[in-house]
Amino acid sequence: MTDPSAQGGRHAGPAAGSDLEGKVCMVVGGGSIAPGWGIGKAICVAYARAGAKVLVCDRSLPAATETAEIVRGEGGSALPLEVDAVDPDSVQAAVDAAAREFGGLDVLHNNVGIGKAGESSKTSPQEWRAIADANLLALHISAQCAIPAMKKRGGGVILTTSSITSKRFIGLPHLAYSVTKAAANHFSRCLAVEYAADGIRSNALVAGLIDTPRIRVTLQKTYGLDEEAMVERRNRQVPLGFMGDGWDIANAAVFLASDKARYITGTELLIDGGLSVAARQ
Repeated sequence: MTDPSAQGGRHAGPAAGSDLEGKVCMVVGGGSIAPGWGIGKAICVAYARAGAKVLVCDRSLPAATETAEIVRGEGGSALPLEVDAVDPDSVQAAVDAAAREFGGLDVLHNNVGIGKAGESSKTSPQEWRAIADANLLALHISAQCAIPAMKKRGGGVILTTSSITSKRFIGLPHLAYSVTKAAANHFSRCLAVEYAADGIRSNALVAGLIDTPRIRVTLQKTYGLDEEAMVERRNRQVPLGFMGDGWDIANAAVFLASDKARYITGTELLIDGGLSVAARQ
């Protein structure tokens, strides 16, 4: 089976459009841990290509700046910000910057998440707490800060990047990450109902096995394989025969953030190449 990504088509990213024209999007976790297209970086660029003004928020200002420079290089508008996703003051400052620089906020995309793969007994209580803070508390903080700004605009969209591990075990122990991402899905659903009357939609994007710089930096040792063997193993697990990439998540995010998805809220969109409905290979 041929992997379309090998032909360069998907890695080129989405074409420019107008689905988000006039919108202001704030992406928390918009940088990349290493060279290449991480999910957050692709989301920021895709939002900008769809016409949005983008706040690129990341705990690493150089990473945020790199993403913003790509957007600006293509003629888009982007503001890089150093943001600590579990610090209410830091997140509120980013929301205030959206109002000051771009006139308001329409879309909040939480692309934050950390974990510790491997035997769960080796995850300390302190590590578990840090994972839960990043994967759950950060969602609450960002929503608290963003929703008042969205109400001023007459509504908005909150998106959360989740994981296939929130739905099923995929052959690699990842307990704290998996459990907190499952909770993130329900957070998104509950938020959708609570703020539906305010015109605010909330959905989760459940990412399957995605080929990003992060997996090559953080997971290779856990797999106990060299990089090529790890990629081959992950590709084999997917019914389509290959991992997705950051653009697969970004393209879905543009749709869910746009008015084309105006009647979609309180749900999860699986972007996994069929992995969730297949037996583990």
